[in-house]
Amino acid sequence: MRRSLSLIIALCMMVTLTSCDGRRITAKSAGGAAGGDTPAPTEESEPMVTADPGTEDGDDKGVIEGSATISTVSGDTEALVPEAVEAPGTGSMRQAVFPEWEGYTDDTLAMNSMYSFSGYHGQGRIYLQVSDGADSFNMYVNGREVETGNITPGGCWMIDISPVAKNGENTLQVSNIVPSDLPEAVKVFIPYPEVLGGIPEDEGIRPEALAFISDLIETDIENGFTSAQLSVIRNGRLVYENAWGRTDSYLPDGTVCTDSAPVTCDTLYDLASITKMFSVNYALQKLVTDGEVDLDSRITDYLGEGFAAETIQVPVDTKGETKDLSALPDLETIKRWKSQLTIRDLLKHQGGFPADPKYCAPKLYKKGLADGEEFPDNPLFAGNIPGPETRQATIDMICKTPLDYEPGTRTVYSDVDYMILGLVIESITGEDLDSYIKNTFCEPMGLDHITYNPLEHGFTKDDCAATELNGNTRDGLLNLDGFRTETIQGEVHDEKAWYSMAGVSGHAGLFSNATDLAKLAALMLNGGYGEHGYFSRNTIDTFTAPKSEDDANWGLGWWRQGDGERPWYFGTQADSRAFGHQGWTGTLVMIDPDRSLVVVYLTNKINSPVTDVKTDPNEFDGEWYTASTLGFVPQILSVGMDSDRDVTKQLKDLAAEMAEEAADLIPEGVSPDSDHPAAKNARSKQQLLEKY
Repeated sequence: MRRSLSLIIALCMMVTLTSCDGRRITAKSAGGAAGGDTPAPTEESEPMVTADPGTEDGDDKGVIEGSATISTVSGDTEALVPEAVEAPGTGSMRQAVFPEWEGYTDDTLAMNSMYSFSGYHGQGRIYLQVSDGADSFNMYVNGREVETGNITPGGCWMIDISPVAKNGENTLQVSNIVPSDLPEAVKVFIPYPEVLGGIPEDEGIRPEALAFISDLIETDIENGFTSAQLSVIRNGRLVYENAWGRTDSYLPDGTVCTDSAPVTCDTLYDLASITKMFSVNYALQKLVTDGEVDLDSRITDYLGEGFAAETIQVPVDTKGETKDLSALPDLETIKRWKSQLTIRDLLKHQGGFPADPKYCAPKLYKKGLADGEEFPDNPLFAGNIPGPETRQATIDMICKTPLDYEPGTRTVYSDVDYMILGLVIESITGEDLDSYIKNTFCEPMGLDHITYNPLEHGFTKDDCAATELNGNTRDGLLNLDGFRTETIQGEVHDEKAWYSMAGVSGHAGLFSNATDLAKLAALMLNGGYGEHGYFSRNTIDTFTAPKSEDDANWGLGWWRQGDGERPWYFGTQADSRAFGHQGWTGTLVMIDPDRSLVVVYLTNKINSPVTDVKTDPNEFDGEWYTASTLGFVPQILSVGMDSDRDVTKQLKDLAAEMAEEAADLIPEGVSPDSDHPAAKNARSKQQLLEKY
């Protein structure tokens, strides 16, 4: 990679934060303060570090509050006190029925009375329903006794377990039920953890690290980077959210735009390929958990036999190069391969499809055209007027698309895999993908800043971070009929998602802010949210396990850290089981189960000029900045995690090296004083270092 790993490390001592309402504060890092104490922020405005629910400063930070107030106790020896409540909808919560919650008498004996569940410190509740025939029973949560003497049979009782809840596995015990032979004497319903407000230090995150991240992004933006948004959840607590920059950074001619709206924590970003995980993967994980789909089902079971039977051969590849058809499998073999494709094959990106067939492009971009030579025609062109007709024509063309290799023999990351899987989900559920995600996940979880086609769902352009400056033309290089030419804002940038699928596709199209996406991502840690269960533990493990020994950096769709194989996204400190995804527009989600950590970092790095259209039309100025490298965020966030030591000197040393290496990355022949983005990035790193 052109940018070395050390270039994703950052530090600072003075940080300027932009709050969600656009105000700013200035806060000093711990510096050399004794004991690592951090001076309080100045009073320009409130900091964006979220406060704990229930404190005076914690009510307006976009953080979901804790459960309803119930009877609580203090002191280590007092029992937990139940309170009579209205019965909640208990259908999808975690459940256990005593005696013998497994439904039989296990010969280990002790397990018959104990049930364990995941949770976090400072939150949680349990609902009880007691059979009319039960005279008495004893109950404990993490060793703390529950006062059961006042519980009467019938009705519903709630126990606030927040005083004894802990991070990780929690255990309840129900014993001595009288009469002992009463079946289903005590039913227990346990909601899943929610995301509450929190303070970074309380969850083991160093304030210096957050300050360094913020300052690096600020200096990069001052030197030409676009914008960013960041949310961090740890141990079920939203400990940080912040936003930097403006929603549209440059005018179409490449000059700086100074009058666009500031980015706030509510601004929506085009998630690009992160859509694959939180649309298709989430839908399939829910359907697998509910027993409604088998991952080894064939695609033809859902899309019909025409998916394979209508396949054709095409004379050129997706880059406009002529194929040697004699070297390819015969058409009947390809049809047979397609007829046998399964959901699992596509989740593994081993289905045989080309990486990026241009269904929406009438011509194929080809490098090195001779004078007077035109781009070649695209045999897979299905139209590019967004709407139902083009969408159906695209589906028909997907059925005609030939495979490039025998399924299962290679891994080729392909958008087509997830376009197809999106269609499979719509076939199973009877809903369009947008509605299914909204009805199943977003509305029950209270997430109102995740959507496809935001301009059709109550958002304006100023609510969205812009992407490419001149439509999909790469600054005028691709003047193709039907392509957008204006700055893209509030519409999905991806060509196939916009033109071919009318903005709703399994491979791209979702928009979100960082905080709602982080809450959605947190489902992967526990399988549910509040009273809503979504994924079984087995399903999560199936989707996030290595797809093979040789491809341990892949799960089923999910990108895995494996043996340090994705540090440019997840940092070097992430556990091998960490997983997530990135998006081409400049977006990242990382989920680290071992640290109960969720990081969502969103940018719009392609909202900037193409650096050199002739050399590489897909390289934008925004990509030269450290703030675009994505993995620098989890890298720095991890420094000093779970320790009390001041990490200022450590990060200062790294900042010095960053400044030196940023200068080394300036291309040969480019002046350090020039306006080339690499030179600007080097100056940004020097400014960062000078803050010491």
